[in-house]
Amino acid sequence: MRAKISYAITAAVLVVYFVLVGSRGVLLIQAGTPVTVTFGVAVLILPVIGVWFLWKNTEFVRNANRLAALLDAEGGLPVDELKRLPSGRVDRDSADEVFARRKAETEDAPGDWRSWFRLAVAYHDARDTPRARKAMQQAITLHKTSP
Repeated sequence: MRAKISYAITAAVLVVYFVLVGSRGVLLIQAGTPVTVTFGVAVLILPVIGVWFLWKNTEFVRNANRLAALLDAEGGLPVDELKRLPSGRVDRDSADEVFARRKAETEDAPGDWRSWFRLAVAYHDARDTPRARKAMQQAITLHKTSP
């Protein structure tokens, strides 16, 4: 729940920022000189890119949460079996061991969104965020195309 609140606050702050930047772009365009119009258009592009990025991330999170809820209802969410260091951080060898099992599971069933979801969690636990995102995106895509 805390993560959702943090995400909502961050998104709200970004929207306010986009509005402020966009209004500055409009003011520059209204000045009417070639230089200010050029800068105004350039400034308006930034909020458009930001809104698109925020929308895609929000859509990704919603889809991942939907898959987590489905997997939880099936009783298939991965259990946290990782060993922890005294500091509370995940033991690297433990994460590598779980990752190897999840990777083999995904290789055995490459068309199963559930195995890709569990692989994404293993990548995340191994602190490989880019691959975790790609694996989760694959899980989302497979779920959307599955009957």
